[in-house]
Amino acid sequence: MPDTSKLEKLNRELEKSEKKLRKAINDEKALQHQLKQLTRKERTHRLCTRGGMLESFLQEPEHLTDDDVMLLLKLIFHRQDTQELLKKLLEREKPETL
Repeated sequence: MPDTSKLEKLNRELEKSEKKLRKAINDEKALQHQLKQLTRKERTHRLCTRGGMLESFLQEPEHLTDDDVMLLLKLIFHRQDTQELLKKLLEREKPETL
């Protein structure tokens, strides 16, 4: 009889542990989903902001095609002085994040 009681107790503990594990797995999935959403929102915001910055420098942007803008960007970014500035901007010390 005592063995049966012990077995039942171990089975209850096992079920309790499995329930905790399922909850932890579901919590992890929820957190991963939140992270993915925030990353996507951050990227979308960055793209919209920088696209707006670009348009502010274009004369009559509504009259330019996407190919026109791509050509202009290729010309600008293939210039030596632009490449050097971009390299300096990328090399500058960034604040460390914890």
